Amino acid sequence: MSVPVRIPTILRSYTGGANEVTVEGDTLVEVLDSLEQAHPGIRARVLDDEGKVRRFVNIYVANEDVRFADGLATKTPANTQISIIPAVAGG
Repeated sequence: MSVPVRIPTILRSYTGGANEVTVEGDTLVEVLDSLEQAHPGIRARVLDDEGKVRRFVNIYVANEDVRFADGLATKTPANTQISIIPAVAGG
C-alpha cells in the first residue's frame, strides 16, 4: 500500500529536502524499510540499534501515537498519513 510520510525538518537532508514522501508498506516496519531503501540513512535516525523507535522520536499513524497502538506492527492502510515527529524539550 502506498502511504505518505511527513518528514520533519531535521531529517529532510535524507529526502533531498522533501517534507513528505510516499512509500510502500502494510505495517509501520514495512514503511520504514521502504523509506530506508528510498532514502538511505533515515531509518537509523528513527530507530535505535535494537530496532525500536528512538526515545525522542514520535511516530503517528492516522493521528495515533504508535507507542499506544501496535508499535512497529501498526497497520498502515493505503493513503493513511504517517508523521515522524522529533520530541521537543525545553525549560
